[in-house]
Amino acid sequence: MSIYTLISLFAFAMSAVCGFIIIPQILSFCKKRKLYDTPDARKIHNSAVPRLGGVSFIPSMLIATIVALLAWTYTSKGSKIGVSPWSIFFGVGVTIIYITGVLDDIFGMRAKLKLLMQIVAACLLPISYLYINNFYGFLGIYEIPAIIGMILTVGVLVFIMNAINLIDGIDGLSASLTLIALSGLFYIFQREQIWVYCILIAGLMGVLIPFLYHNLWGKQEKNQKIFMGDSGSLTIGYILGVLLIKFCMHNPRVMPYQKGATLLSVTLLLVATFDVFRVIIVRILHRKPLFKADKNHIHHKLMRAGLSQHQALISIITLSIIFIIINLSLFNQLLVTWIIAIDIIIYIAFHHTLNFFIRRRGALPFTE
Repeated sequence: MSIYTLISLFAFAMSAVCGFIIIPQILSFCKKRKLYDTPDARKIHNSAVPRLGGVSFIPSMLIATIVALLAWTYTSKGSKIGVSPWSIFFGVGVTIIYITGVLDDIFGMRAKLKLLMQIVAACLLPISYLYINNFYGFLGIYEIPAIIGMILTVGVLVFIMNAINLIDGIDGLSASLTLIALSGLFYIFQREQIWVYCILIAGLMGVLIPFLYHNLWGKQEKNQKIFMGDSGSLTIGYILGVLLIKFCMHNPRVMPYQKGATLLSVTLLLVATFDVFRVIIVRILHRKPLFKADKNHIHHKLMRAGLSQHQALISIITLSIIFIIINLSLFNQLLVTWIIAIDIIIYIAFHHTLNFFIRRRGALPFTE
């Protein structure tokens, strides 16, 4: 095991420890200030639960990453870490998103203002010359013009942030899908020996462990249960999006040409992104407001089909892993376009099957 792998594991462990220390403090703060996510007709939970779990993410990740990088610098094999302009823009962007999420969780924020802040943070990537510049053969497209890539980058990043936010509808779901995606990204950057990103990813993965512990198994009556809120879902969505765009941008100075970049990026967040596309299409077809919350997401449908929250969680995690296995198996057999088309067909078939079981139970189908 290399020194860099050990340092990454150290960042993971330190972040987890920080999370276990910080989250109980957040729970106490929420109890004193009565900051709860109150139930309504759209939400699954039936009683008020603290919603500031995501506040622990950035401090824990930052402490772990800084300490791990300092440890790396002072090892015999370590070297000084330079701060690039891209790193500064990334830091500013994640701070904007984090603060936006915290303010929304505490005071509430209008959807249009929240979207504006997401767009502002997303625009920092093209400004720092980080943008999607290659489709790697998807739809027969390879290199794309810079201006199109920059606009696409902003749209993709905003979409990913909202996809992670919208999938956060039952206990453990958003954090679990994020852990799967981060594990894939860790492998990718570890394979290319880009250890700074590995340490950052390990730091974010670490804090998700104590959060999942409190979110899934915390006793509400003992003030141990917590939700991540927008401060968590938007922040991890932003970081995930940035890392995926960093991977997708063809830059020979960072890493060699990655022919599977588009496919791997889609695969790692397939369930969350496909769910948003499906919900948007359904709302358009049924002339429903695009930005009005409803109970038509995949986890809602699984529960209408008769599954409990934890059963729905396990089902969605399993579905995500199945898509990863399928896509990796087909990677060297078919073109990227055909593989993603197969994913779409499987996803549609899955929902048609789900609709059948919902109707069989006599539950309200809502919309397809």
